[in-house]
Amino acid sequence: MLADNLIFLRNIKGLTQEQVAEVIGISRQSYSKWEQGETYPDIDKCDKLAKYYGVTIDSLVHQDNKVDDIKIAPAPIGKHLWGTVTIGSKGQIVIPKAARETFELNEGDRLVVLGDDAEGIALVKADVFEQRVQEALKLSRQMTNE
Repeated sequence: MLADNLIFLRNIKGLTQEQVAEVIGISRQSYSKWEQGETYPDIDKCDKLAKYYGVTIDSLVHQDNKVDDIKIAPAPIGKHLWGTVTIGSKGQIVIPKAARETFELNEGDRLVVLGDDAEGIALVKADVFEQRVQEALKLSRQMTNE
């Protein structure tokens, strides 16, 4: 898991082993051994790697990140990838349990469906969306009155 995650994250950033090793303060050979699974970094080095890549130590070390049996890199802190859903005959989807728990979504909650032709669809809690719209309107009025 750790070795695969190190390879994924380094390749996503387009870096060489030597470049990452320099940032962490080790030799390229030591870093190479981590990617090959021959040795493991100590907790201090794991912390530096996680911060450098913008992921949690837990996701760097423990998570075998897969979506539909396809291995992927750990998600950045605050980002999530829970997998895929299937659209039902009437357009309904089931939001994965982990997503519902993370965003405290419960039966009966209202969601606003937003879309962007280039980016896709997003779901936002209706009360959060409505609050942001009110704040934007208030700011707009203030700017108009100045």
